[in-house]
Amino acid sequence: MADAKHRARRRLTGAFVAAVLLTGALDSPASSGGDSPAGNLADLVNPFIGTRNGGNTFPGAAVPFSMVQLSPDTGHYTGYDWDHSRIRGFSAVHLSGVGCPLGGDLPVLPTTGDVTSTDNAVYASAFSHDEESASPGYYRVRLADYGGITAELTAGAHTGHQRYAFPATEKANVLLNTGQALHKVTDSRVRVLDDRTVATTITGSGFCSQGTEPYTVHTVTRFDRPFTSHGTWRGDTVTDGSDSSSGPGRRGAYVRFDTSRGDRDVEAVTAISYVDQAGAARNLAAESRASFDGTAAAARRAWEVRLAQVRVQGGGTERQRAFYSALYRALLHPNIGEDVDGRYTGWDKKVHRSQGFTYYQNWSLWDTYRTQAQLLALLAPRESQDMALSLLKVDEQGGWLPKWGYATVETNVMSGDPVTPFLTNAYQQRLLTGHEEQAYRALKKNADGVPPAASPYVGRDGNPMYLAKGFVPHLPKKPTEKQAWPDVHHGASATLEYALADAALSEMARDLGHVADARRYAARAQNYRNIFDPSTGFFRPRDDKGAFTGSADPARSEGFHEGTAWQYLWLVPQDLPGLTSLLGGREATERRLDAFFAYKQHLKDPVGTAREVWVNDPHAYDNADTYNPNNEPDLAAPYTYLSTGSPWKTSDVVHAALSLFTDTPDGVTGNDDLGTMSSWMVLSAMGLFPVFPGTGTWGLSTPVFDQVDIALYRGWYPRGRFRISAPGTNGTNRYVQSARLGTRDLARTWITTDDIRAGRDLSFRVGQRPSGWGTRPAGRAPSREVNAPAG
Repeated sequence: MADAKHRARRRLTGAFVAAVLLTGALDSPASSGGDSPAGNLADLVNPFIGTRNGGNTFPGAAVPFSMVQLSPDTGHYTGYDWDHSRIRGFSAVHLSGVGCPLGGDLPVLPTTGDVTSTDNAVYASAFSHDEESASPGYYRVRLADYGGITAELTAGAHTGHQRYAFPATEKANVLLNTGQALHKVTDSRVRVLDDRTVATTITGSGFCSQGTEPYTVHTVTRFDRPFTSHGTWRGDTVTDGSDSSSGPGRRGAYVRFDTSRGDRDVEAVTAISYVDQAGAARNLAAESRASFDGTAAAARRAWEVRLAQVRVQGGGTERQRAFYSALYRALLHPNIGEDVDGRYTGWDKKVHRSQGFTYYQNWSLWDTYRTQAQLLALLAPRESQDMALSLLKVDEQGGWLPKWGYATVETNVMSGDPVTPFLTNAYQQRLLTGHEEQAYRALKKNADGVPPAASPYVGRDGNPMYLAKGFVPHLPKKPTEKQAWPDVHHGASATLEYALADAALSEMARDLGHVADARRYAARAQNYRNIFDPSTGFFRPRDDKGAFTGSADPARSEGFHEGTAWQYLWLVPQDLPGLTSLLGGREATERRLDAFFAYKQHLKDPVGTAREVWVNDPHAYDNADTYNPNNEPDLAAPYTYLSTGSPWKTSDVVHAALSLFTDTPDGVTGNDDLGTMSSWMVLSAMGLFPVFPGTGTWGLSTPVFDQVDIALYRGWYPRGRFRISAPGTNGTNRYVQSARLGTRDLARTWITTDDIRAGRDLSFRVGQRPSGWGTRPAGRAPSREVNAPAG
């Protein structure tokens, strides 16, 4: 049954691939005055973007949503850093843009000579960017040490493929290090199974300086020819001829080849599984039949198909490169969590088999619910559906919905209630058909309670006070605490996040006929008002007695997770009219926005303001009174101008923020957070943005491309396409003069998912000066006035 299911899904995917390719051939739009990409779109992707200055991306090989991301590690805490000059190994697991050490399991490095060190920081090899290259699904580098070995990497869904070109030597080694990774390795085991095969089991834990439940990954590596000798190590001791080593600390194995005569290339395929060695072996058997070059070609084709879903014209080559590189990163995560036979390890630590869906893992929900979830619902609804169903399995098997899940465990990193807008978005995008009530029950349980005391989940840990008094209290971190993740250490921002989630859940409850629940959640969505301090005009945390606490200076406020009261002021998408009223009306709100964006300075020097004012210190979360486009709480802030009747200011700010995304190693602003920032770039560059996460509302701004053609799955979008056009758009002509949706004039600054589903093309007429478009009250971006939803 499982094999039949997977074959059926492959047929469906293949049909869509053919449709995308056909669309590209037969529906290529005529030029509208701008340049369109020539050749393969993968040529526009630069995987090195974001590898410098805190983007924390990786340049190695992966296919969309794959279990394996085979990439070099240079000693940076997330893997690779452009400014480093030595490679410690090529490891199998990476997450794009995380802000803490995670992944890096099984670093593998080719060397020559005797094995004299077991520490990858010592046996690492120097390299030069001049002898390094990368493209989607492929990576290549020449190692300066060990006689100049050339390493090439590519990948399948469950496998990493390596090809090493050694110098002529009788001691060509491949080191497989099980005891070192980017995070803490608590236990590992390596076994040489035969003269071509090495198996490992690695258990790790820890994320962002905190203890987490351990997870285990199994690997099997198969070489294309027998090795002449091998050995293992324990700590600093290398034992030639040994077949195994296990336990904590540094562990690993080396295998040796003779390349002194004839063929100097050594190829290997590493498969991983989060279930068991048998799963890794099956994954290996399924994906090791093709040659290295065949696997690399297949990986590139997979990326071509995905990238071809969005075809742009205009904008210039550099912007196109930044755009397609961002689209590439947005499609790296979440990741397949099941083996080729459908088995996966659930959050109950038991082995399960998927039925009718593909199981996914790696959930940076606090980040991705704001941008990536919506982009994937457009471009990858089938995968997005399976991702949503996977989260329901986490609840079903583990007892609660997650907050930030890695591999098979909850990390409880970040705050708020991100899983609710993530799943309500899936509901609104019709990704939960047939599972609506199951999802609602899980969300209701999460919204109205807390996990049991013994649970590894924390859920809405601020719920007891939030439900009783309408806010999460702010309790300062104790000196003995290593990390301040609980919501009560971020009481103000947690209150805002809970209220946003309640508003999204209210809409789902209303649609499903749960009228009393809808009213109750709608009332709770107004809880943002409970932390508004009239004396400061900002949100401010309250202590457990209800008194406002912390600094009255909104730029130095406490109780906000990775931000200040200035930056969280705009996180009320469910009731912007209500927020506007609290701030003294539309004009007062707009003055506050202008100050936040340094708007007068911005008009004189947009790019300089973006680089020198907004991101002067990209990680200064606790001392700021300006916009921070690096970080999630501010992602929707520029679109608040749509609600104050000044949509041209949204375009001004968005276009300046887009200048931070470039075709350079520091071309991602802030941590990419598993595609979150890249998704912001893609959506904003197209002129669409999900202004109210968890709903089907898209705010509009001026696109940076003359034309954008999107190929869509007909199962969710019957017309199979959506076009956005803005002929002549550029840095000067960036103001919307008028808009049309299909054949009708569009006076409002927003559309809905149903508009996209209907295939009504969106077109803008742009000019050099602001116009009256979208300025009237009826045209402003909506928010749900959630005081009393209709029953």
